[in-house]
Amino acid sequence: MTSVTAGARPHRPLVADGYEKALAAGAILLSGVVLVALVRGRSHWGEVPAIVWAHLATIAVALGLTPVMLLRRRGDAPHRALGKLWVAAMFLTAVITFWVRQSNPGHFSVIHIISLYVVVAAPMVWWTAATHRIESHRRYVRGMVTGALLIAGFFTLPFGRMLGTWLFG
Repeated sequence: MTSVTAGARPHRPLVADGYEKALAAGAILLSGVVLVALVRGRSHWGEVPAIVWAHLATIAVALGLTPVMLLRRRGDAPHRALGKLWVAAMFLTAVITFWVRQSNPGHFSVIHIISLYVVVAAPMVWWTAATHRIESHRRYVRGMVTGALLIAGFFTLPFGRMLGTWLFG
């Protein structure tokens, strides 16, 4: 791994380490699980509120881009363009969740704490990249993928939530 001081550009792009490869694999696995759940629940699609579809659409973009962003070359123009799309998808996903309250009707749930984190962390992902604070950028990305994608994604499956009901029902 290249050592980078705050504000300096790396001499070579950082490559994915084992943790980032595991995060990419987790995103691929979760994408597959979500797809299977959606297919299994297709007879109920008409019952799903538009705000939930918006949430699923933004999260699909973020989940689909995650392995690409973690495993491909970094620091080039495509990485920056796709990164902006990923950050926007994560931010929109988090904001949309404040109107998604089906699992706790009319109230926020514990998982909304992750949404608050993303509303703060997503702009930090962009800012640390834009200011070439590569190690901070990497930490924010890892935190968002770990918590907001994979852990939050896992919690869409148990406790009678929609995707879990479709997947296991």
